Amino acid sequence: MKIKELTLVRSRTEMASWPEEKFLIDTVNAHSFVVAQQDDAFAAALLKADALLPDGLPIVKASRWLGTKNAPDEKIAGADLFAYEMERLEEKGGTCFFLGSSPSTLDLIVKRAAETYPHIRVITYSPPYKPVFSPEDSRAMVDAVNAANPDLLWVGMTAPKQEKWLDAHWSELDIHCHAGAIGAVFDFFAGTMKRAPKWWIDHGLEWFYRLIKEPRRTWRRYLINNPKFLWLVLKEKLSK
Repeated sequence: MKIKELTLVRSRTEMASWPEEKFLIDTVNAHSFVVAQQDDAFAAALLKADALLPDGLPIVKASRWLGTKNAPDEKIAGADLFAYEMERLEEKGGTCFFLGSSPSTLDLIVKRAAETYPHIRVITYSPPYKPVFSPEDSRAMVDAVNAANPDLLWVGMTAPKQEKWLDAHWSELDIHCHAGAIGAVFDFFAGTMKRAPKWWIDHGLEWFYRLIKEPRRTWRRYLINNPKFLWLVLKEKLSK
């Protein structure tokens, strides 16, 4: 997978033109781009999404530097997508399904959603905590989502697991709504993890904030994969 193969959403204003139908939204950042180089199923899932958000300034700047057609104007994080879609659903009322995370985190999401989005009915499902789901596990998840028939579906199982699961079971999901793989946003909204303050985000330092707050969890992502991303972008530039 190359940067120039990505059809990225240019700005938040494009979200208003998305169709009111079954629509899959994924995000890509420097880390996930590097992981996708060694994971064909993950790369395929990202390329097949109906909308792919540039979740990081490195992706935005690399797209511009490489002269990608319709290069994005701004970073659009999973948290931005979540806020936009939830506020939109709150205006008309409906059902939102959260698939992923632990029961305790989902309980916190339900409580906060009741206060922040009182016109949204929230349904949750916590899948088994295991590296690979069995066919029975996935069938139970698909059945739970289909039974709820949500107006919005969020999947949070961490990348690349969430993207690959959505791609593998997309045809089985009998839904007519937007669905997004948003990972850490489950924890942000539940309050179990704090997102970087606005100043850090606006200055492209959200990654550094997360590295400081969660060094054991994120050091490989930022200190190893970010330099790998720069090398991949340089190789793509020189290959022209």
